Amino acid sequence: MNISVVIPLLNEKESLRELTDSLIDVMKSYNFSYEIIFIDDGSSDNSWDIIEELSSKSDTIKGIKFHRNYGKSQALHAGFLKSQGKVVFTMDADLQDDPKEIPAMYDMIMNDNFDLVSGWKKKRFDSVIFKNIPSKIFNFAARTTSGIKLNDFNCGLKAFKKDVIKSINVYGEMHRYIPILAKNEGYKKIGEKIVNHRPRKYGKTKFGPSRFLHGFLDLLTIWFISSFGKRPMHLFGSLGLILITTGFLFAAYLGYDKIILNPGGRLITERPEFYISLVTMIIGSQFFSMGFIGELMLKSINQKPQYIIHKQTNL
Repeated sequence: MNISVVIPLLNEKESLRELTDSLIDVMKSYNFSYEIIFIDDGSSDNSWDIIEELSSKSDTIKGIKFHRNYGKSQALHAGFLKSQGKVVFTMDADLQDDPKEIPAMYDMIMNDNFDLVSGWKKKRFDSVIFKNIPSKIFNFAARTTSGIKLNDFNCGLKAFKKDVIKSINVYGEMHRYIPILAKNEGYKKIGEKIVNHRPRKYGKTKFGPSRFLHGFLDLLTIWFISSFGKRPMHLFGSLGLILITTGFLFAAYLGYDKIILNPGGRLITERPEFYISLVTMIIGSQFFSMGFIGELMLKSINQKPQYIIHKQTNL
């Protein structure tokens, strides 16, 4: 199979038929073998009924319905597990991503040998204050932290080699950072293509302003995991040893001063250096213990997304 298109959605009943028709037109025009996988992330409208209707008419239309709303990352993870195409696309269901961009991005993967190609919504039809400006700040922070030179980390339209999506774990709200997750797994050839971004035709966005705060917090998580996720003792153990050593040196100085230099002076417990020594050694021991526990957890825990699939069709 040439292409799998993974489409997470929440309450997008108005756009599903139009999106499906557009995708099928593109696939037939280029003679692609394909599958379209809709993941209904707990919609409260009749989105699932439409997906079932579409899948009953074509074996290439497939659907997964979650028991409740789990989030976009969980939906993408479920779609990635089921996808079979050599190249896997992700796109949003709101018609803002243009299916006509698929052939060029497919060519970049197959002929230019990119591991991942991310869309860049250079000209956006979103709110300047609530989306465009925060998005620019967010993308700058992501570029600086990750070293990946992408202009639009959060674009829903992306293309991946099959090996890439089968080797990464998309959990929490990490869908924004799939390029970083891919880089951490050793996939270095990451490209970008300017894509057509269209105004939302139906309904309203499902993401509020809080997503940018969550995005920055997730970025810090990704940075930590990238730098120390496989060796937490290197961070916490180093901090712990520095603090323990600092505390020990203060304690040694106090002992030397009390015994050798000034035997009749103040009690050690009356001096501020004593409490600095005590606190730094206690905190240092806690940091060291955190690193040790982190190493033990790495050997016993493999974090995987948690969701319950309620229904499936054609899978």
